[in-house]
Amino acid sequence: MTPKNSVHNQLGYVTFTLHSHLPYVVNHGTWPHGMEWLHEAAAETYLPLLRIFGELEQQNLALKANVNLSPILLEQLSHPVFKEEFPQYLLRKIAAARKDAEDFGRQGDTHALRVANYWEWFYEQALHHYDQLGGDIIKGFRHFYDSGAIEIITCGATHGYFPLLGTDSSIRAQVRTGVETHKRYFGRRPRGIWLPECGYRPAGEWHFPVPVNGHGSVFQQRAFYREGVEQILAENEIEFFYVDTHLVDSSTHFTPYELLAGNVPVAVEMPSDHPQKNFYRAYYADTPDRRTTQAAFFTRDPRTGIQVWSGEHGYPGDANYLEFHKKRWPGGHRYWRITGPKADLGDKLPYFPAVAQQRTREHAGHFAHITAQALKNYGRNGPGMPVLCAPFDSELFGHWWFEGPEWLKNVVLEYARPESQVKLISSAEYLDHYSPAGFVALPEGSWGANSDNSVWFNDDTAWTWKHIYPAELAVQQMANSGLWRGNQIATKLAKQVCRELLLLESSDWQFLITTKHARDYAEKRFDTHLEQLRTLLDIWRRYQATRRISPELQHELQKIEDRDCVFPDIEPEHWATVAVPELVAKSL
Repeated sequence: MTPKNSVHNQLGYVTFTLHSHLPYVVNHGTWPHGMEWLHEAAAETYLPLLRIFGELEQQNLALKANVNLSPILLEQLSHPVFKEEFPQYLLRKIAAARKDAEDFGRQGDTHALRVANYWEWFYEQALHHYDQLGGDIIKGFRHFYDSGAIEIITCGATHGYFPLLGTDSSIRAQVRTGVETHKRYFGRRPRGIWLPECGYRPAGEWHFPVPVNGHGSVFQQRAFYREGVEQILAENEIEFFYVDTHLVDSSTHFTPYELLAGNVPVAVEMPSDHPQKNFYRAYYADTPDRRTTQAAFFTRDPRTGIQVWSGEHGYPGDANYLEFHKKRWPGGHRYWRITGPKADLGDKLPYFPAVAQQRTREHAGHFAHITAQALKNYGRNGPGMPVLCAPFDSELFGHWWFEGPEWLKNVVLEYARPESQVKLISSAEYLDHYSPAGFVALPEGSWGANSDNSVWFNDDTAWTWKHIYPAELAVQQMANSGLWRGNQIATKLAKQVCRELLLLESSDWQFLITTKHARDYAEKRFDTHLEQLRTLLDIWRRYQATRRISPELQHELQKIEDRDCVFPDIEPEHWATVAVPELVAKSL
């Protein structure tokens, strides 16, 4: 049985995936790093996406995207601190636009005045939309999830990087906490997952890449068996995930982050004439037991992705689009266009919103054309209907590429044309109608630079893993002991220990250190969670010895919980497996 939206002579489907995530910033700073990130993403990406979903709904159309809202992002968007501060942020942006308009009016700059009025309107609409949602952005996404316009999928709880986490119980806890958080917000289990950083590792022998607890160098440590990521996904009833191109075709070496940085030569970026049949089918990840473990994957299409990811050669780099980096202070509004790939900030020309909007329509038409060509040229080599997978960071649309949400809407309109031979579909709906085309053995890798673990493990970040691995083992031992059961305060303590480990494991800290985008902030945040985890584990050891927690230590526990009050339904049981029995977690 084929989907209702299939058409005669159809070439195939496109499945968009939008990955929405920010590290936990509530109660951990505001500007330039901290809550400002969350406010910007909500105003410039999440609300604009909801707006275009609503505009499409009015036309009985839908993007059918797979939208990942990471569990830690859900916790932040629902946090009382965000709900209180976000309207104030919008009001500040409105006031800044009005102040800019007054200044431009006095200067006689009529064009800049019109753009200032546009910014006033933009943030007033955001505030109005937020009020309509009752201050609940998640409610907006839930509406389109329930209507079938989008498919919301989950992620690792705090975006821990699975290939480098030291125990299977840590990966299992990231996934299970993500699933439970999804159920709490949306009332059902997620069918799909976004692997943080598209990081995948197959089953097999593994050893810690750094010395752990004084057990000698990495070369002296004995390897031990690890489950494949797909096994843990299947255990949690996750049906599908996404991988980067090179895991299926090792001849393709450029990744989205390399494209954004403009580090890929044009000759490499150009589409190849060699057919890559695996890109346009879903497959099962090969696994030690095919009978009990069946988790499908979709592969990022490298040809069309270039057009959206590349800041130098793709749509976001068009001369007419809004310049990201140049801002007018103190309000921070932007009045200039990109102008050209090599234009200095001082040479940027005025921004014309209407011209930029027209370019989104032209670029949407181009995208519809090249996806049809890709499916026509390369999609027929296999069973069933081909599907082109287009995964992106949600924040690319609106925050980095201001016109991105409007481009997405126009792409939907292009595919809705009667003559279009390509239709949109969610990954879940695709699997409802077309079985995966077989099993494919995937190597370890990610969508980071070099397609490996090097963004998260390198000379600048190795020190973080020297702390993470003992922490994982210590929490696993705590969970295995079961001593928190039956004692309300001990349970409260055990849960906060698990929260701090999850926050410590966030891949964002290594990413920000490596890219130097906010290195000082990332290092401070890692140290903060490490110190809080050490404090909590010290309280736990005292409880182990005495079976009591003093009022002073309860007060210390409460301070940490008040600061990092996420995942109320967290379960220490998720960490309760012995993966590395020969290593004993020493004091951190």
